[in-house]
Amino acid sequence: MIPLVDCKIEIACSINPSEDPSKIEQAITNVFDNVEVKASKYALKATSKELESLSKVHESIANHNTKKIYYRILNQNLEGNSTWFYLNKQAAFANNVAVCEQDDESPLGPIKIILSSKNIERVIEWLIS
Repeated sequence: MIPLVDCKIEIACSINPSEDPSKIEQAITNVFDNVEVKASKYALKATSKELESLSKVHESIANHNTKKIYYRILNQNLEGNSTWFYLNKQAAFANNVAVCEQDDESPLGPIKIILSSKNIERVIEWLIS
């Protein structure tokens, strides 16, 4: 069950000259539900205030036994009420959730997901549960 916690979800991704912005938007909406997407020439940003937007990431973590990786990354990047992680852009376009430990693991650049909440520990706990 998704906890009733206030959380701001920010998704950011660069758009390379060789990439079709509509495909980048599709990659984002493949992985994240109910997000408001805004694109500029060089970047795409999406936001949500609903944890439900992360449900596909949550399911993927449970189904692919990647809890330890996400736990380590989310805690390593934890600063105050915020943390972040990267997802592979090409995988997202193919409707897959693949975490990247480094930004160079995604050849065309990763998708960065920033989570902010006064109860960030609960958000992390739910995401990897």
